[in-house]
Amino acid sequence: MTFSEENYLKTIYHLTTASDAEVSTNAIAEKMETKASSVTDMLKKLAEKGLINYKKYQGVSLTQDGKLAAKMIVRKHRLWEVFLVEKLGFSWDEVHDIAEQLEHIKSEKLINKLDDFLDNPTEDPHGDPIPDREGRIIKIEKQLLSELSENQSGICVGVKDTSSEFLKYLDKQEIALGSKIEFLSRESFDLSLRIKVNGKELTISNKIASNLFVKLL
Repeated sequence: MTFSEENYLKTIYHLTTASDAEVSTNAIAEKMETKASSVTDMLKKLAEKGLINYKKYQGVSLTQDGKLAAKMIVRKHRLWEVFLVEKLGFSWDEVHDIAEQLEHIKSEKLINKLDDFLDNPTEDPHGDPIPDREGRIIKIEKQLLSELSENQSGICVGVKDTSSEFLKYLDKQEIALGSKIEFLSRESFDLSLRIKVNGKELTISNKIASNLFVKLL
């Protein structure tokens, strides 16, 4: 596959995991910031290769081969993110763009050796699951911080927004994967949350809370 074909497969995979429904051409175009006509051309190519199910004016879904191929691209991306953070000292807000380039390396042997070198991690630095070499994913029970009730507590296990700006904000607030977060109260006016993070109280917006995944304690 070309880099472009891999990027389309990965985008379709992410869109289908966010929603069980088939994805539209317009949704793919919006996600990839391109024209719908360009998406249609690529979808035809992917369908001819047996990687997606596609009919004009209907939704798009991955075939079994397409889903496995997409998972392998995601696997490479997330393993490289772990390597960059754990072995090269990059911060979690720096690694996405670099991993976008590294994920297109074709050597399966290299990626499997990288996986073993990193002790076979199951999650990337943002808390997203890493598919194993067969495409299996270990899922953890999690929910958004904004969905908790007052006086509930959880451990931060992931972020929904992986943008550099959001991750830098979390660093300033000393919120990281593994942080214990206690939900103290919610402000009815703007739905902001009063929380305690590792013993320190602070107020965060509902938008922030809606992008933080926690595992209940």
